Amino acid sequence: MAKKDLVGGSLWEQYSDIVNERMKYPKFRGELTQEDAKKLGGKLIVADWGAESCGDTVRLYWIVRESDQVILSAKFKSFGCGTAIASSDVMSELCLGKTVDQAVKITNVDVEKAMRDTPDKPAVPPQKMHCSVMAYDVIKKAASLYKNVDMDSFENEEIVCECARVTLSTIKEVIKNNNLTTVEQITDYTKAGAFCKSCIKPGGHESRKYYLEDILRETRNEMEKDTYSVDRVDFGKMSIVMKFREIEKILDLFVRDFLKKDGGNVEVVDIKESDDEITVYIDYQGACKSCAGSQGTAFFIQDTLREKLDSRINIYTV
Repeated sequence: MAKKDLVGGSLWEQYSDIVNERMKYPKFRGELTQEDAKKLGGKLIVADWGAESCGDTVRLYWIVRESDQVILSAKFKSFGCGTAIASSDVMSELCLGKTVDQAVKITNVDVEKAMRDTPDKPAVPPQKMHCSVMAYDVIKKAASLYKNVDMDSFENEEIVCECARVTLSTIKEVIKNNNLTTVEQITDYTKAGAFCKSCIKPGGHESRKYYLEDILRETRNEMEKDTYSVDRVDFGKMSIVMKFREIEKILDLFVRDFLKKDGGNVEVVDIKESDDEITVYIDYQGACKSCAGSQGTAFFIQDTLREKLDSRINIYTV
């Protein structure tokens, strides 16, 4: 029976076949006992974790061989939705054969990717992405119990959202993997920003080092830099209006961020062409107007435009 026949809508089709299989027939659901640990010659660890956003909880069982800290067996119990079951099942499998230190490096993004049918299509709809975050957290809980340390000691990355415990690298990777374009989508996928909202933008009840709106903008810029190409139309054959737009795009992607950090900016005033030269007239804004290094900045802009667009470009300041 096709997925759409079961529910009759597109939402059902957003779940991968792997997720459907794992939620119905999980391979690692169950429990491990002291007797199991004794048979395998390891130490039993039992860790519990819950997600306040939905009420789901998961219990993770490990048997760890203490001589080398390798996880010999892993099982789980999940009290929640089918996606939580599938995520916990895949998470348990990813732990097997790894050392405790290696298992701690498994992220919610790793869990979600392992549930995909194809590398480029998400395994679950955005509103269910938090289930893999819960699987990620219970690993850290189990590791903290084994090592008798605080969970936070495993956190070697910047936490952007304290409420949902979402890291900077996770947010950036989710944006890139799923081509996200809004803060609302980031919240759907990761739950970052869903609670106190301080991490969305400045002005919340506590200040943050990173904000979702800034991370989104900077990550989208990185993505555009990686994919930028002018082979759609030869730059030399573009109209003046198109040339202006391409120059503005290059300035946005590769130049303006550097200038804005020092309180400056640059504006394209005019473009003039001849057979062997394209002259771009620029006007510095803000701190750049009085900067002693403005001539060097002009050379940087010129080199960037020549590299990305056309070797005939020359920059003049007005």
